[in-house]
Amino acid sequence: MGELQQTVLGDGLKVSAIGFGGMALTPVYGEVDDTESLATLHHCLDVGVTFIDTANVYGGGANERLIAELLADRRDEVTLATKFGIDGDPTTGKLRARGDAAYVRQCVDESLDRLRTDVIDLYYMHRRDLSVPIEETVGAMAELVAAGKVRHLGLSEVTADELRAAADVHPIAAVQSEWSIWSRDVEDHVVPAAAELGIGFVPYSPLGRGFLAGAIRSSSDLDSTSDFRRHIPRFADGALDTNLAVVEVVSSIATQVGATPAQVALAWLRQRAAALGVASVPIPGTRRAARVDENAGSLSVHLDTDQVLALDTAGTAVTGHRSLDPNWVSAGRE
Repeated sequence: MGELQQTVLGDGLKVSAIGFGGMALTPVYGEVDDTESLATLHHCLDVGVTFIDTANVYGGGANERLIAELLADRRDEVTLATKFGIDGDPTTGKLRARGDAAYVRQCVDESLDRLRTDVIDLYYMHRRDLSVPIEETVGAMAELVAAGKVRHLGLSEVTADELRAAADVHPIAAVQSEWSIWSRDVEDHVVPAAAELGIGFVPYSPLGRGFLAGAIRSSSDLDSTSDFRRHIPRFADGALDTNLAVVEVVSSIATQVGATPAQVALAWLRQRAAALGVASVPIPGTRRAARVDENAGSLSVHLDTDQVLALDTAGTAVTGHRSLDPNWVSAGRE
């Protein structure tokens, strides 16, 4: 197995300093090949990217079943995160949150069955069900820890107040929300609350769903009608054209430091988290093993003050919301 530095999130949870987001291995960004996907997952472990993130809703359970193939021989190498709390199909954007206690108990057993394991290292509430007190949802999750089905608890896209209320019920290891050069709303309230409470932060889409890596120059680059990004306002034609300016800055700085744009975006995020005093581990996703190596290489990239400032400034000019429904993410409820 490869060696990669470790980061301690909240509640003493130690993970590899870069994780892997499993959603990329479902058809949400276009077609996938399970054989290649499994090879990519094995490569993650080979190079020390051992923090593997999935969810029950990814591929309608197919992503958990795929990861079960990885766990079959290598469970002891993996820090496994999965989630519950979203009903519906992410590719259509027709989703609802559910967080009642009975549903929590049902979902964990279904996930354990699909993953073919007896314990989940980090179990997230994927979205906040506003019809259920967060204390009920987290209370039910805490029972899973007591039962030995789950080791640590996490929350996704919660507000600072929701995070504090949850932490009063049970220790929280991590908040997972979108955070990158072009998605910085969490810095206003959620990241400071996590830092204050000693809770780690797990940024999803740290490469702006591929945009910051320079993979998308126009809507024609979104390679199928099933590509989820077609539903996101900032990928709409007018906004996308404007937002290319931030990619130009990322690319320019990548040339300056001898790195790739993806590595610059990840290095910025690492340095930004450090400046805000929060332990942070991003989970970029990819279908390709070579991209895993590239992302891990970001840990040796350092940006100077001027470069960070240039990226900060470019990020403020981004237009278009990061979600189809602003209330679906924390920014809409802060």
